[in-house]
Amino acid sequence: MADSQLSAAPSPAHAAPHPMANPGYGKRSAPDQHRRTRHDFAHLPPREAAIAGYVDRLPDGADISVKTLAKQLPYGQCALRTALNNLQRAGHLRRGREHLTDPGSRRWITRSWWSRTAHDDDWWAAFTRGAVPEPEEPPDRARPTRPTRSRAHILLAALGRTAPALSLSQADCAALAPLLAEWFARGATDEHAVQALTSGLPSPVHHPAALLRRRLTDKLPPEPARPPARPPLRILECAKCRTPGRPEALPGGICGACRGERAPSSPNTPLSPSEVQSRAAQIRGAMNQRRERTPA
Repeated sequence: MADSQLSAAPSPAHAAPHPMANPGYGKRSAPDQHRRTRHDFAHLPPREAAIAGYVDRLPDGADISVKTLAKQLPYGQCALRTALNNLQRAGHLRRGREHLTDPGSRRWITRSWWSRTAHDDDWWAAFTRGAVPEPEEPPDRARPTRPTRSRAHILLAALGRTAPALSLSQADCAALAPLLAEWFARGATDEHAVQALTSGLPSPVHHPAALLRRRLTDKLPPEPARPPARPPLRILECAKCRTPGRPEALPGGICGACRGERAPSSPNTPLSPSEVQSRAAQIRGAMNQRRERTPA
């Protein structure tokens, strides 16, 4: 049933591409997901399975708001809103906000995190704290596999123009490029590297590759001190009322008020008129008893 719904949902007659959200918004894939299979959403009811299959195939940045999904899928906004809330309870979706990591930025961006693999509340709480490692970017298999020359390889191949005694072969450049790449990783510029490799050369240079290997090793710049990476600031929101809260207070993505739970009474709650009269009578009685016990 779920498989048939998966193929039935994303089939509007015009087959128009799904709209993308404004940059920085829209669908955001959560880490720690299994590979896609035909049975990823078989545990869900047919409607939720169909919507989940459609959302899962959308690229990051796609607009997955209720209004946009209603224009693409054969469901109304009310049905879609209910289905998305059910997907939150099932652990596939969380809504919230994330603070931009740009230096000096104070903006919070609305996020809709999606996971084809259902996760429990503890996992989403860890994700909110930044305790779930982000996946590395997978290699693009569509790109040509022909090797390209690196920045280090290009600089080494061009050294002979600056210092003819340091002309290198293709094999020499390939062997020395990893050593020079470490210089660039530590912040060295092209000008700094050329100056360090070509200044004060002996005459004659008998083995240019051996000389450069020695200089690349002995003159390696120190590794710069980097501040520890800070996890992103994230907060979750209730799926129904959009009230932000701690993950522990939003089991299934729903806050206690929307689940029908009564909030604990506050000590500052005003007393009713009858309670005020009762308290006043108790105080007056206690004062009268104290006066009767006090000798004249």
